[in-house]
Amino acid sequence: MWNETVLKMIGEGILETLYMTIFSSLIAYAIGLPLGIMLVITDKDGIASFVSLNKLLGIIVNLIRSVPFIILLIAVMPVTRAIVGTTIGPNAVVVPLIIASAPYIARLVESSLKEVDQGVIEAAQSMGASPKQIILKVLIPEAKPSLIMGSAIAVITILSYSAMAGFVGGGGLGTIAINYGYYRYKTDIMLVTVAILVLIVQVFQELGARWMKRSDRRLK
Repeated sequence: MWNETVLKMIGEGILETLYMTIFSSLIAYAIGLPLGIMLVITDKDGIASFVSLNKLLGIIVNLIRSVPFIILLIAVMPVTRAIVGTTIGPNAVVVPLIIASAPYIARLVESSLKEVDQGVIEAAQSMGASPKQIILKVLIPEAKPSLIMGSAIAVITILSYSAMAGFVGGGGLGTIAINYGYYRYKTDIMLVTVAILVLIVQVFQELGARWMKRSDRRLK
């Protein structure tokens, strides 16, 4: 059972899972971070209030977030095929992972930024700081620990999504667990893949926690 072929398959599954998770996280953050900032600054009490735009962005974010990932995965297959040329494999899974994760990240960013003391923002405004300066020099630095912890949560969520994609041949450890552990009744392979996924989650969580502690000025 545990021959060289199986070990190679699991090794490739780990690499594919990490590729899908990390690559999707980076692109999703490139979309979700500015989207989250927009949600904060265009709010009715924001530094660049634009309520109608805020409501529109909120509706779009909520609509995408309300769709279960497995359904979204199937629904965006035409888009995935148009972009990647296929609907199976790690590259194909990246597309729905980004679509599903970007709005989720936007809400995490929004929540982190809204934790910043309003008094600090008002002080910056009273000194004549522009909205751009407030975002870059007040909001993001003050919310940095919370943003980092949120990023760890987001990466773990994306990892779970990538495993779920195994039901449609997405590749990675999820596909191995389903195709070999579930359909072929090889419980040992399923348990090993689950254990590896749990280990990866713990690594991401620990890295996020350490990074947060180093960036938190209150702990220095």
